[in-house]
Amino acid sequence: MQDVRESLWESLWERLTSFAVESQPRSFQPRIRASRLKPLPQVRRLAARFLPLVLACLAAACTRDTDPRTTITFWAMGREGEVVAELLPEFERRHPDIRVSLQQLPWTAVHEKLLTAYAGDALPDIAQLGNSWVAEFAALGALEPLDARLAASPSIERADYFDGIWDTNVIDGHVLGVPWYVDTRLVFYRRDLLAAAGFAQPPRDWDEWRRAMAAVKQQAGADKYAILLPLDEFGPLLSLAIQQDEPLLRDGDTRGNFTSTGFRAAFDFYTSMFAREWAPRMSDTQISNVWNEFANGFFVFYINGPWNIGEFRRRLPPGSDHLWTTAPLPGPHGDGASVAGGTSLVLFRGGENHEAAWKLVEFLSEPAVQLRFHALTGDLPPRRSTWKDPSLADDEPSRAFLAQLERVKPTPKVAEWERIVIEMQRAAERVARGGADADATLRALDAEVDKILEKRRWIIAHEAEAP
Repeated sequence: MQDVRESLWESLWERLTSFAVESQPRSFQPRIRASRLKPLPQVRRLAARFLPLVLACLAAACTRDTDPRTTITFWAMGREGEVVAELLPEFERRHPDIRVSLQQLPWTAVHEKLLTAYAGDALPDIAQLGNSWVAEFAALGALEPLDARLAASPSIERADYFDGIWDTNVIDGHVLGVPWYVDTRLVFYRRDLLAAAGFAQPPRDWDEWRRAMAAVKQQAGADKYAILLPLDEFGPLLSLAIQQDEPLLRDGDTRGNFTSTGFRAAFDFYTSMFAREWAPRMSDTQISNVWNEFANGFFVFYINGPWNIGEFRRRLPPGSDHLWTTAPLPGPHGDGASVAGGTSLVLFRGGENHEAAWKLVEFLSEPAVQLRFHALTGDLPPRRSTWKDPSLADDEPSRAFLAQLERVKPTPKVAEWERIVIEMQRAAERVARGGADADATLRALDAEVDKILEKRRWIIAHEAEAP
């Protein structure tokens, strides 16, 4: 048997060395052949021992290379990247000519990886992309317009999607992504403590909200609060600011608009909650545990996203579900808007497998598939028809999100937005925590945002001058 293995190894070695020689420039081939490449005896014996494994690996490689199916690469992130793997066998069963190569990526690394892949011309066929990133990759010219595919699709109906969420994917009149799951912010609250303060229903506008927070604080005392607004989170302030009629950026999204009357009203409402001690001057890292503190009555109101429905149910004491629920955000004069968030499915320009990748987009967009995805993740579906299922329609905390999703707005569609919103949060923290002057702070914020958008203005100006 050993002789047979060594004989097979000799044959394999000859083929490998022949391939190595032929892959070199012709001027080097005679010199390499003259060297009579031979493995050392000990290498030969070791290789002969492991030859079956080598042959098995080669066979597997050959099988992959000759797989007749179209392979599409799919990058998905976080928990969703783990869960979507459970849905793909059904897709491959329906489409036996397609194989999905799924790569699961952590959110902390994916933005840099996508940019690196763009620079190296190594983007996947399809990816999950945060809605706030669509404008950035559109500016790079990396995204494939989907208008023609959507017009021809029998399964993706534009009218079935929430307007504000769909709009996050429309850049310069072209649809560049299909919403996969949606995210927004609204109010979680302790209905028992609110009722004890004299309010049987959640507030419907800012004036009523102020009265409710004042009453809650008066009853709670010095060591407890009406609302939790972690100072290292921009979400609550952004949700209040987007309710205004005035845009957050002006002059075609090339300059900051944070000294405007609308943003100033939202900013003053937000910072007043700290000044009146309705909210503690704390960041997330200064709070031991949001869920325990909510259960202990440390605060009554909390502006947050849909994932906390499941977290509250898991982490709060058993039997306490009736003590809390959710409500849409109050607006300045009635029902308030909130931020359109979530992720979408996109195709990248230059891909060779767009037809197969689009079939995966259609599959993941089916209401039944989205419902299963919701059951596995708790993520909210972007299609209204999916919300008719009893698991969503009969769930009280989820129904408030349905009402809020009908009133969401996209953030400014500029590649620099994530930098801008961090500067907005830092400005608010300086006023809320350190007592900085609001007028001076907002003027400085506009100046900083103008610097961030300087390159955008330069590009637009030069495009206008081009013949």
